Amino acid sequence: MTERPLGDFLRSRRARVRPEDVDLAAGPRRRVTGLRREEVALLADVSVDYYVRLEQGRERNPSPQVLDALGSALRLDDDARSHLFRLAGLTPRPALSAPERVDPELLQLLDGWPDNPALVLGRAYDVLAGNRLGYALFEGFRGGANLLVKVFLDPEARSFYADWEAAAVNTVAGFRLLHGQDPHHPRVREVLGSMLERSPEFAALWQRNDARGKRAEVKTFRHRDVGELTLRMQAFDVRAAPGQQLVVYQAEPGSASADAIALLGTLAATAAR
Repeated sequence: MTERPLGDFLRSRRARVRPEDVDLAAGPRRRVTGLRREEVALLADVSVDYYVRLEQGRERNPSPQVLDALGSALRLDDDARSHLFRLAGLTPRPALSAPERVDPELLQLLDGWPDNPALVLGRAYDVLAGNRLGYALFEGFRGGANLLVKVFLDPEARSFYADWEAAAVNTVAGFRLLHGQDPHHPRVREVLGSMLERSPEFAALWQRNDARGKRAEVKTFRHRDVGELTLRMQAFDVRAAPGQQLVVYQAEPGSASADAIALLGTLAATAAR
């Protein structure tokens, strides 16, 4: 049997979509499981002959636009959509822009770390969520704050970050990497345009074209309430929401920074009450 990875994948996914899932009438004499080929072609706005050639392996070079349309027609999630692009020999394109939200289960996970400041960053470095200790550490991050705005436009940032220059370089490099993944995302474009206009220092670093994601590192902060803290940072991609990052901080057990984090947690709990 001839192996047709792309065609086999399309055929298997077609069989999993019910007509009612895509607002089509099933009809009384339906002999196939899932959608017919002509229905997928209609939904993806391609000819039936072209789609048949894709499934049969006679067409091997679909465009990114066709793959986007097929992904929508077949109701593919992010993982399946990325797999479709790779089978066609193409780099997966970012999914269509949609308002960013944080998964409720991830929010529960954040709240389950009472001793670790944690934040969720969006694809434009918007602070989408945080636990109580995360907001206590990064004051002013509630209510849709943005990491780039904090670093470059908040007057207190230069005293808050013990090594502001390194923080600025790393933040711009991380944003450059996210920008490259989806340069046409409305929020990404909005933040970039605003920062280029409002911060000459950001603009100068942007011209360096550094692209580097967040990684494990040690950072030192000077907090107005608890003094200096040296914390280890870990960053994780959120698989359920491509472009989002979970950033978690930890103090060395038994250190002065651990004592400062404990005090910060007490102050935050008292303020919440």
